[in-house]
Amino acid sequence: MDIIIRKADEKDSEKIWTLMEQLALFEKYIDSFAITPEIVKESGFRKNPPDFHCIVADDNDKIAGMLVYYFLPYTAQNRPAIYMKELYVDENYRGQKIGEQLMNTLKIEAKKNNCNQIKWTVAPWNKAGQNFYERLGATENNEWLNYEWKL
Repeated sequence: MDIIIRKADEKDSEKIWTLMEQLALFEKYIDSFAITPEIVKESGFRKNPPDFHCIVADDNDKIAGMLVYYFLPYTAQNRPAIYMKELYVDENYRGQKIGEQLMNTLKIEAKKNNCNQIKWTVAPWNKAGQNFYERLGATENNEWLNYEWKL
């Protein structure tokens, strides 16, 4: 198995969508999941600037994992940050350090773009995810609470 970590391109849209759908099932929000392959294509690859960026783990044209992120251009430190929206590795590829490779590629992207941090959230019930991020050296931010305003 020769996994290549690379930036996604438009031809990956359908495969990225499939992993997004699997993540929605895993994280139990499939009932409100409104993304389609066409939305992935338009929002991530045809729109300029794109609504999101994506890094994929490519196994001979099969997408084994994906990491979706976007830039937060303005922070109090007057440097951009990256917000990681989704990280998902197909269950058939877990345990092969693909998630770690995707995260390390994101870290390189952040440094290349003068970002001072990468932010994300993880579900409180997802202990495996929390352990994974802590193994990478990430720390939980207990200084702020997450709020949302549903419309």
